[in-house]
Amino acid sequence: MPFATTGRPNLPRLRLALVCTPLFLLLAGCAETVAPPAAPEASLYQSMAAPGAHLDAAAARDMISLYRRNNGLGAVALDPGLMAQARAQADAMAAQDKLSHEVRGSLTDRLNHAGYEKSVAVENVSAGYDTTAEVFSGWRNSPPHNANLLAPRMTRMGIAAAYNPKTRYKVFWALVMAN
Repeated sequence: MPFATTGRPNLPRLRLALVCTPLFLLLAGCAETVAPPAAPEASLYQSMAAPGAHLDAAAARDMISLYRRNNGLGAVALDPGLMAQARAQADAMAAQDKLSHEVRGSLTDRLNHAGYEKSVAVENVSAGYDTTAEVFSGWRNSPPHNANLLAPRMTRMGIAAAYNPKTRYKVFWALVMAN
């Protein structure tokens, strides 16, 4: 405290405060501001409605796996072939501005052609959701889509989002899960 209890200035303390305060403020201004690391789930809220937006498939897998585990089921792993199938489906829907499981043929035909014969598989498609969290919430709240998320034999998955600003929905989603 720069003043003594008598009410008169304590000159040595006052001088120290006058010298140190500007020095402290100057040094504080030079300090590097480091933002805290983003929470892993932050990518679930990243908008896909932008050119070059990147879907964090690992975060999507983790969210779906956690949901499955909370419902007594096993987790799913990312599968490169199923990722390619989901990507092709999302891209085809975005290119045709059409929300459909059939834009590239039936799921069974597509997976058989890709080498997944005899697989049990499910597919969720959607459009108009900007973020992974939004599409997951939409799927979870739709009984047929939720049944696919909770299909018991699923162990692998692929997920993709495709953006086309010239379409009605802008963002198209595909999730393919198989045993």
